[in-house]
Amino acid sequence: MDTPLPPADELVLVDRELARLDAHRSQLLARRAWLLHVLRAQAPSPAPQRPGSGPVADSTPRSAQNVLLTLGGVLLTIAALAFTLVSWGSMGIGGRAAVLGVVTSAALAVPVVLLRRGLGSTAEAVAALGLVLMVLDAYALHRVALPDTDGLAFTAVASAVLAGAWTAYGASLGRLRIPLPVAVVTAQLPLPLGVLAADGGALTLGWAALATAVADLAVVLWVKPAAVRGTAAVAAGVLGGWALLTGGVHSFTSPLPAGALLLACAAVALCVAWRVAKAAVAASVVAGLAVVAAAGGLLRPVLPGDWEVPGYVLCAVALAGVLRSSAPRAMRIGLAGAGAGVLALGVMWALPPVAAGLFGPLARTAPVWSGTHAEPVLAPYPSTAPLVLLVAATACAAFPRLWSRCVALLLAWATLTALPLSLDLPYAPTLALQLVTTAAALLLATRPGALTRGLPAPAEGPTAGAADADAPEADASDASASGSGSGSDSGSGSGAQWPGWGPVSVPAAGSGPVPPREVFGWSAFGCGAASALSVVAPALDTRAATFTTLGVLLGLFAAVAFLADGVRRIVAACAAVVVAAGLVSAGAAAAEFEAHHTALALLLVPAATALLGGRLRRHPVALPVELTGAAVALLAIVTAVPRPAVLALVLALAGVIAAATALRPERRPFASWAAAALFLLATWVRLGAWEVTTPEAYTLPVTVPALAVGVLRRRRDPESSSWVAYGPGLATTLVPSLFAAWVDLDWPRPLLLGVAALVVTLLGARFRLQALLVLGGAVLALDALHELAPYVVQAVGALPRWLPPALAGLLLLAVGATYEQRLRDARNLKERLGRMR
Repeated sequence: MDTPLPPADELVLVDRELARLDAHRSQLLARRAWLLHVLRAQAPSPAPQRPGSGPVADSTPRSAQNVLLTLGGVLLTIAALAFTLVSWGSMGIGGRAAVLGVVTSAALAVPVVLLRRGLGSTAEAVAALGLVLMVLDAYALHRVALPDTDGLAFTAVASAVLAGAWTAYGASLGRLRIPLPVAVVTAQLPLPLGVLAADGGALTLGWAALATAVADLAVVLWVKPAAVRGTAAVAAGVLGGWALLTGGVHSFTSPLPAGALLLACAAVALCVAWRVAKAAVAASVVAGLAVVAAAGGLLRPVLPGDWEVPGYVLCAVALAGVLRSSAPRAMRIGLAGAGAGVLALGVMWALPPVAAGLFGPLARTAPVWSGTHAEPVLAPYPSTAPLVLLVAATACAAFPRLWSRCVALLLAWATLTALPLSLDLPYAPTLALQLVTTAAALLLATRPGALTRGLPAPAEGPTAGAADADAPEADASDASASGSGSGSDSGSGSGAQWPGWGPVSVPAAGSGPVPPREVFGWSAFGCGAASALSVVAPALDTRAATFTTLGVLLGLFAAVAFLADGVRRIVAACAAVVVAAGLVSAGAAAAEFEAHHTALALLLVPAATALLGGRLRRHPVALPVELTGAAVALLAIVTAVPRPAVLALVLALAGVIAAATALRPERRPFASWAAAALFLLATWVRLGAWEVTTPEAYTLPVTVPALAVGVLRRRRDPESSSWVAYGPGLATTLVPSLFAAWVDLDWPRPLLLGVAALVVTLLGARFRLQALLVLGGAVLALDALHELAPYVVQAVGALPRWLPPALAGLLLLAVGATYEQRLRDARNLKERLGRMR
């Protein structure tokens, strides 16, 4: 920001303004503290509790009253039931009728008086008793006056009469909350019970349930009390679901009558969706399911058995097309959701052939190149399964969303995967179709922008539009990068850029939403990789199929590695290396190489990856490719283990490859150590193959170069520790030789070891090197002890038995008497050793 003042003057003004703000803030904080003090002083103190006041009641009078009334009503109800069922026979007809009539009339009349006096809870309890008594009156009427009447018919009529009576009673006494909901519950019984009494059948019962549900919906829409509306809504859901389930079950056996019931259910659900906004989506889903079930049921009789599921799927797709209509949004979502649900069920039905085509070849038991082909692992399945997948893929592709495009891609790939098994294709066409599927998916992964154009750009982040590479310019830039003969190196170091390999762009974490082309590209690459894994197993049936398949896969992965971008390029390059290793193994098998000779052939792969890495230099693809080649080299080493002589050669050749790689500065830290280890292992294996048992033959090839490296390090860094420079090299030879000397009965090895340890000790004392002095002295002492031990034992055996303990005691006394001096000597020795390097 530009100002007319010089920087020094402006800084002075800024400091003054900050000081003024600090002073004003201090004043405000002081004023706030004073105001809080005043408010606390004015706050009233809590009133002390009066002495003798009782504890606070744990329940209000109203709740206690409700509990008492409920218990009283329950007890009266039990008494009425006992009177009706148990004591009925002890009274005459007139007495029984008079008792029930008087008690029921009293139970219905008392709430009127109680409501006038404001005793609402008592009125509710007595009214509930009256309702129960009315049910008992109906039961008594059937047992006494109409014993020959059909029970279901009488119950239907009685429930209708009771529902009307309770409705009138509840409407006249509007303050009572029980009668109207009970009337709604009772009103659910007349029509279903009447149909059962008339033996109307399941579909007629479904129509009765639907009619009752429609009446309940009318109550929900036009009655105000919340309890009544809630009860009616629950009853409508239960009976409407019953009707829908009945129609769906019978659509398989009676398509036309059941279809009419289902369409009626759909019409009712659509009316609910139109009138009730909160339930619009759910009601529309129900309507859509009913329509699909009705239409599919009507198509079943005219379609062959294999086409029944496709018929339902086509109906679901047609229903999902309502998204493009002008219906309300909630209804469109619900109907399309119902169609999508049915479509998903159809896709699940069609998946077994996909799984069998993908994983079935992996369960092969026939020998490689035997010419016999595996039998299908799936029982005969309807051949229309790929058609269902294709219809679903087409429907998803028409929807302009990223997830639908990805699902469409997966379904199209599943269609091609299931096609050979569904059509029972021969071996050659099956293999060709699997290769075509693999090629299509992998090549689509290189240019996913062609199928993601027109999709909404990511909404998060300010750079979302820039990150989205769906535009034609992005594809053009990719094409130019892949087709050009040079490009800039993406690493920081210099080096030649491999022709056609542009920089790998990997989105950083937190850089915004992933572009649609990346999601679609990975979906296509995953499909291609799965097909590639699946096609290898059946290709092993014949020699020609094996070479053809592996060659095609090598070309495909190499093409993806050159044409794709991002991490897909790296994964494809590594996959190409793995396929190349398989191709080399197949060539060795065709040439009838033995296993250890195959190991030598496999080393061609890491050699090629090392050369490719030298060309790519610091390109991000180089390191993964070389690591994959190193894994192939490890496989070659494992393959050559049964033949030690060949194993030594394989290790040596692998060491040569690692040493050549170490010539590059960016690989030197790791490759140099790997080369040294491989050469050492090759030497050891070769010595073992020659049946050499002398440990020095194994350790000296390590000690000599290790000491040479230590000398060079001490020259460059004189302050480095002798343990780091010389310790590992010396220990590699001295320690195994010491163990060998202790079990060796001859004298040359202990003598030579003692001389070598003495030389090391003297060198350590001369040049003040701690590692040489400690290691050499320790080995020399242990070697001398081993050599003198027999003579010491012989001398001790010739002495009297009491003399060794006495000598030991004297030694301990001498050490104890001069303990302080010995301690000082030990400390001096430690300090002197500590001053050494």
